[in-house]
Formats: sequence, structure tokens, C-alpha cells
Amino acid sequence: MAETDQHTFGRPRPRAAERRELIVRTVSADGTVTVEELARTLGVTPSTIRRDLALLTERGTIARTYGGAITAEHVPEQSLGQRASLAVAQKGRIAAWAAGRVAAGDTVILDGGTTTGLLARQLRTHTELSVVTNSLTALGELNEVPGVEVISLGGQLRQVSQAFVGPLTELSLSRLSADKVFLGADGIDAARGICEASFQQTALKELMAERSTEVYILADSSKLGQAPFTAWAPGPLRRPWTLVTDSAATPDQLAPFHDLPTATVITV
Repeated sequence: MAETDQHTFGRPRPRAAERRELIVRTVSADGTVTVEELARTLGVTPSTIRRDLALLTERGTIARTYGGAITAEHVPEQSLGQRASLAVAQKGRIAAWAAGRVAAGDTVILDGGTTTGLLARQLRTHTELSVVTNSLTALGELNEVPGVEVISLGGQLRQVSQAFVGPLTELSLSRLSADKVFLGADGIDAARGICEASFQQTALKELMAERSTEVYILADSSKLGQAPFTAWAPGPLRRPWTLVTDSAATPDQLAPFHDLPTATVITV
């Protein structure tokens, strides 16, 4: 039966265009709303709401957040501490898989972020390893680990993300090379690249990918197809790279990445 012919609680479901207009009105009125609230109110499945939110985000009408949406006019960047409490189990599995790709003798670059911070903790048991990082979290995890050489990329500290960025960070990185890089993301889109809150972050991610032989992007499923901000790093997706995400990712979320000739997709 077509969606427009179905009924919920004795009333017809709104057509797709009407439903999306109601979503925009709800988000505008409330400031933020969850997928579950919208699904319950509109009488459709959460997966239908997620597709609607993805389309509205692409149009720039709203912006996605973890588990819902917010008005596009104001998307606050969450602090590292706030993000650390989100998708903890998923990030842990992603970090564990990534740690398994690191071999003795490797030089690896760790980006800032919560998932890469968990990866740094996993690397505490490794030896004969060099770690290059701009992340205060990674520095704290690895600074006293025997057998792990730590190279800090200094520069301007972004307090909200607890990571260094800017020209000094890029200058230090330009003098180095690595076997593998593990990048985080606020959002990732198969057509546009990695989405971040600042252009300094996206510029650094592109340079990190350029300086590494293997590129891994660690992004839990809530970030796939999302564009919470306006700064983009398309470069890492233009060369062979691996997306590591969690098993909750849907076929619709993964399909655009499977279609990329440069991408390998891993779900854990």
C-alpha cells in the first residue's frame, strides 16, 4: 500500500512533502527534536524520518544532530567531553578494530576526536610504535607508555575539541610522513567528504591524509551522510581509503560509500 494511503491512529499519514514541512516547522518551533519524537508524532517509522532528515539537511533546511535534528541557523559544536558520552560502545568497537591494523614498527597519525582518543588508549599495549598526533587526549594516553614514541603537533589549541590546529600544526606535519592515519569526523558524506566545525580542522585532515600511506576514517553510524557544519575536507575521499563504522549503519547509509571506487567499507 502506498504511503499516502496508509492511516495511523485513525487519521491519514501526511504526504512526504507535507511530512517534511511539518518536520521543519517542529524543529523551528522547538529548536531541536529527536527521530523518535518525529516518528511518533507523524506516524511513520524512524527510518523514514532519518531519510527525511537527510534530505532536509542536504537542502540546508535543518542540521542533523546525534539522534535528531536542530535548526540550521544555529548548530552548536559539542565539546569533546559532551561527545565522549555518545555512541560509546560503537566507538569502542571501531577503535578496537583500528588498533588491530597497527603493527610493530608503524608510524601512525592520530587525529583529534573521541574515537581516535579511544584508539590511543588501545595502543597503550603496543610496542615499537611512533604516534604523531594533535590530540591532547592521545598525548595523555600515550605520553608515559614504554616503547611508544610520541610526536606532538603543536599549534593553536581548539579548547572545544582539545586538539591543535593552524599553520604551526600544519608546518610540523609537513615535515613528517606516516604509514597510517586515523581520522575522526563530525559528519561524512560520500559526495562532499569529511564535515567539521572549522576550516582549520578540514585543512589539517587533508594534510594528514596526504602525509600517510593508508587512510582510515573512523565514524560511527550516526555521522554517515550528515552535514552538521559547513567546512569540508573532500581530499581524503579522492584516494584509496577505508571507512570504519558500526554495525548499526543501514544499507541506505552505506550504499553511497560502497559506490565510491576509492572506498573500502568496514562495519564492526
